Formats: sequence, C-alpha cells, structure tokens
Amino acid sequence: MHNNKKVLVVDLDGSLIKSDSLIESFLLLLKKNPLLCFLLPFYLLKGKAALKAWIAQQAPLDARYLPYNDDVLAYIQQQKQQGVVCYLVSGAAEKTVAAVSQHLQLFDGYFSSDNETNLTGKRKAALLHKEFGKGQYDYIGNEAVDLAVWQDAAKAIVVSHSLALVKKAENVCAEVEHIPLTKASLITYIKAIRVHQWVKNVLLFVPVLTAHQWQNPDIIFLLIAGFLSFSLAASSVYILNDLLDLAADRQHPSKRKRAFAAGDIPLLNGLLLFPVLLLLSFAMLPFLPLGFAIALFVYYLLTLSYSFYLKRIIMLDTITLALLYTMRIIAGTLLISVEFSFWLLAFSLFIFQSLALVKRYTELVLLQEQGGAKTIGRGYHAEDASMVSALGAASGYMAVLVFALYVNNPEVLSLYTTPAYLWLVCPILLYWVSRAWIIAHRGEMHDDPIVFAVRDKQSLLVGVLTLVIFWLAI
Repeated sequence: MHNNKKVLVVDLDGSLIKSDSLIESFLLLLKKNPLLCFLLPFYLLKGKAALKAWIAQQAPLDARYLPYNDDVLAYIQQQKQQGVVCYLVSGAAEKTVAAVSQHLQLFDGYFSSDNETNLTGKRKAALLHKEFGKGQYDYIGNEAVDLAVWQDAAKAIVVSHSLALVKKAENVCAEVEHIPLTKASLITYIKAIRVHQWVKNVLLFVPVLTAHQWQNPDIIFLLIAGFLSFSLAASSVYILNDLLDLAADRQHPSKRKRAFAAGDIPLLNGLLLFPVLLLLSFAMLPFLPLGFAIALFVYYLLTLSYSFYLKRIIMLDTITLALLYTMRIIAGTLLISVEFSFWLLAFSLFIFQSLALVKRYTELVLLQEQGGAKTIGRGYHAEDASMVSALGAASGYMAVLVFALYVNNPEVLSLYTTPAYLWLVCPILLYWVSRAWIIAHRGEMHDDPIVFAVRDKQSLLVGVLTLVIFWLAI
C-alpha cells in the first residue's frame, strides 16, 4: 500500500507508446544481424518471457525514440501534479521497461516480465492485486487482455479506437475513461505503401519511347502488368525499409511522420503487408517475359541489400540507388524485348547518381543546421557536404555529356529524321541539373529529389519541352 495515496498503473505497449516494443526489438535484431533470427525458435521453447528477454538483450531499444502517446503522457503528468503515485507495468522485457521508466522520469517504479514470467493478462492482474489491493489503483490499458486488470481496478482508462473494447471495460469496471486513438484509414495505408512513389516506375516506359515502339498495341498489356508488378514489389520494399529504419526516421523532421515511425499503423500489420504485396507482384510474373521477372528479382535483392547493409557505406549507397533506378530501365527493355541501349543506360546511371547525391547532400545540409556531426544509419559526416555537392554536380554534367555524345552517334540517324533538334535538349538538361543543385545548396530541396521533380513546375516544363523536342526530331 502507499499510505492511502491514489495509484495509477500504466501499460506500455499500445498505451504509453503507440507501438509494440517486442516487435520493435525484433526489427532492430533483424537489421543488426538477420542470422540471429534463426535462434528465435530455440528461445521460444523456453517460453515467451525468455524470448522477450533475449531479444531485448541482443537489440536494446533507445527509449528516446519510441512513439509516445502524447495524450497518455499528458494524463500521467496531470495525475503526478495531483500527488498520484504512478507505476509502469508491462509484459515487455525488464531491460525495455527500465529504459522507458528512466527516460521519462514519471514513474515511482515499474513491473515487467522476467526470464520466467510473461507479465500479461491474469498474471499482471494478480501481481497488481497483490501489490495494491482490489480497487486500489487506476489502470491505463489498450486491449482485451487488459480486461482481467480492469476487473480488479478502481478505474479503467481505455486507450483505443475500439468503442466495443470501451463497452467491455464498462462491463467489468464501475468507472471508465476513454482516451481515443485514430484508426488507420485507407489513405494512411496508401501513404505507407507510397503509391506516390510509383511515378518512379514510369522509367519502365522509357525503352518503349527510345525504341519508338509506342505505336505497337501488343505491348500495352505488358506495360500495364509490368508497371503494376514492379510497383507492388517496390512498395513491399518501402514498407520493409520503413520497419527497419524506425529509430532513424523518428529523428528526421519529415520521415518521423511516416505511418510506422509515428505509430499510426501497427507494426504487425506492416510485417504482414510487405510479403503480401510481394506475392501480388510475383503473381503477375507468369504472364510477363522471363527476362523481366529476372530483372525484378535482381531489383528486389539489390534493394534488400541496400536496406540491410549497403545504405551504411559511403558512396556505395548512392551508386546502389542509381543502379536501382537503372534497373527499372533494364526491366522495361526486357519487358518489350528490344535491344539494350548503351547510351540510355549510361545516361541513367549518371543522372540518377547525381539525384542520389542531391538526396544525401540535402540530409547533410539539414544535419549541419541541427549542429550534428554524423548522419544516423549512414557513413557520412557533416563536413562531407561540399565533396558530395561537387561529385553530384559532376555526375549530372556527365549525364548531359553522355546525351550529347548520343546525339552525335550514327545510329541516331536511323531513329530520327531530324536528329539536330536533339541538341536543344542539352542546354535544357544543363539548366535543370544546375538549378536542382543550386536549390539543394540553398537548403530548399525536398528530401526526395524525384518528388521534387514531380511537384516542381519548372521541372515539369523541362519534361514537356524535352518530349516536344524528341517529337520534332522523329
């Protein structure tokens, strides 16, 4: 007992934080060393509590970067001001619960699972009954398993979007308060799979244009099916990448608003969604050329390598990003079964290397403004910004040079009646590359240059002018 002082007990997962600490630790473990995941079944045989403890030990969470529920924090702070004794209780591992308690400095103590006892449901209710007595504490929880605790509590504070759960709590507890959550909408899921990023997969259509095959009606189905297959596979990787980068995204001014980082979508849903999207993508492959399927597999494996390892290596990360864009053009070439264009692939590699470096440079400029020294989860230092800028601008100009050499190539004569018009593209590209880097240098570039290009009116005008020039040259 606590000298008749009022006691508030707060659950961690889904209540204090808009996430699940066990899944967070698992994802951190997966990112740290995927091979360790093969040990999970052996620890699970010892019991769920032992598994939680081992995962937390191998991949401890940084309590500073968990998605805390502001409404719950405000409620706890209000209770503290009124002299209420507050405890944190959770089925999470002791290492995790202790870290959260120490970080927040709001709790007078905590209870957690240990190596033998998984502190959830009836076991949690029994412990709280023993510590405080029936009806001697209020309890903040978020799911049906907490009904056993609410039945013993003086007051049930339900953190949920489910009115049905609130009703169930009212059936077992005399006093109930509801802290509502916003249920993830369809729009939230669409943003999570980044449908807006599908614009990048328009690169699949570039070989159709450069090979002058757009008038062939037989390839329309191939283009549509290929685009959808590639887009679903890309969305699958986007979700996996977001799940693996939770802590880093939460420290970024814009990425912290992503659905999984912010806790708007349950992490378990993400773990289910990314393989489903991949299966849907692969389900279309039997109707598409084998070469395209191989290119998609290579793209996916390269993206996984980037997510788990390559993104942390300086320069290799941007080269990989450039290769991923170029893989879209390779896939488009194999989709319609035309010959590869050395000029197109070379141009793609240089221009997208430049854009990838714009992305890194933008992050470094932001890092400098925040007074940081090193990027999170990357190999770059703040002082690398000037070198990254120089390399990026040079790569963009190399792309323009490749295009100029292409215009002067004899094979162009067989594709265009008046190829001289194509020279006009060179100054347009020079303008666009130079302007993009100046905008980045001013710190005004979007953290994704492709999104910038799609939204920027002058970039869209550059695209239209380029298409008109190609049409005139045919």
